[in-house]
Amino acid sequence: MALKPNLDPFGAFLNNLRLLPPPSSSPDQPPPLLRGLTFAVKDIFDITGCTTGFGNPDWARTHTAPTFTAPSVLAVLEAGATCVGKTVMDEMAYSINGENYHYGTPTNPCAPDRVPGGSSSGSAVAVAANLVDFSLGTDTGGSVRVPASYCGIFGFRPSHGIISTVGVTPMAQIFDTVGWFARDPITLTRVGQVLLPSSSNTTGLPTQFVVPGDCFEYLGSPSDKVSQILKNSVKKIFGSSLLNDVNLGDYIYHNVPSLLKFISGLYANQESTVPVLAALSHAMRLLQRFEFKTNHEAWLNSTKPTLGPGILERVSEALNATYEDSELCHPIRSELQVSLSNLLQDNGVLALPTIPGAPPKLNMEVDKLGNFRSKAFSLLSIAGMSGYCQISIPLGMHDGLPVSVSLLAKHNSDLFLLNLAQTLYGALKEQASIAWEDAN
Repeated sequence: MALKPNLDPFGAFLNNLRLLPPPSSSPDQPPPLLRGLTFAVKDIFDITGCTTGFGNPDWARTHTAPTFTAPSVLAVLEAGATCVGKTVMDEMAYSINGENYHYGTPTNPCAPDRVPGGSSSGSAVAVAANLVDFSLGTDTGGSVRVPASYCGIFGFRPSHGIISTVGVTPMAQIFDTVGWFARDPITLTRVGQVLLPSSSNTTGLPTQFVVPGDCFEYLGSPSDKVSQILKNSVKKIFGSSLLNDVNLGDYIYHNVPSLLKFISGLYANQESTVPVLAALSHAMRLLQRFEFKTNHEAWLNSTKPTLGPGILERVSEALNATYEDSELCHPIRSELQVSLSNLLQDNGVLALPTIPGAPPKLNMEVDKLGNFRSKAFSLLSIAGMSGYCQISIPLGMHDGLPVSVSLLAKHNSDLFLLNLAQTLYGALKEQASIAWEDAN
């Protein structure tokens, strides 16, 4: 049966999916890895007989129910988990807020007066509210990392292309990934062991933690505390010799030459962002808009769907923009991959703030939200444009709001990164508790 509304006071779930139990396993086989766990699925994944809504009722109305289930959903079912429902998402996956005009905004369990983050809003809320053990989402520009941070849980964006997106409605394939949420690093890793290929790097100790001070300055006043929590945790577990302070903006400026043509004029006077990272974000969003238009222009023009505030303007911008510069963005991606590979070497890790501060309040003014989004995408675009894997790790609550930090590793180092987060998390919790107590 579908999840009853009184069991979902947070508004995370839709009502269009009945409970999906795992297939029965032979008693002489070892127990499946996810046996006994429950999960939720973002309404962007195909499930046999259940119309994929893509966050918009006009999309659901004009599409038929799929005849197969996305391989990523099948994999966790076959690993013993039970699917209890499909979750609310931002329309057409085109937001990081989590506010849905049609289906309502899922309530952020950590901060009810704040947005839950999108576009995988319901999936994050279902985990944070303890309604399921884990959930599946997608991350194109930040749609797992952002709601994980806002809701105070773990979120994982895998290396681009490493997990099949078959049966997942595309937003922008050049960045689309299947990600997931959990409340603890052990469950997060178990899901990764099911979804990730066995070839994913799992071995070795980290060789360095690159901590870019310019990126942590996006956080404003708590920046020193968040970076210090990370540094103290690394020192405790691995020793201080692994810490490497860099200015990431300067490094990218000197090692990604194709990005320079996007910097001059457009971002040189933006004091609120690192110009190089703002330019990187501009290139990512240009490619994202171009692919979104290619994927959905025909449907949008023929159906003329009702779109909510913010989404309507974003979709209109994508449809009306010209993309003469889009081809200039592809060399940026390859140069960034090479430059970050050279920076991190084998088993190096890049530490970043997941987002540039506390989750925005519900119905925040457009101007304030625009500035926050600009800063957020400057940070989120690093993994997006490089295709590297990234994990958002909760650091508890400060001043009544969730705080997080992210770790990023090279392509195909997904299981290495998940295992590292498990190793480091105890120290991170301890150091965060000390830091927030001292702050009070």
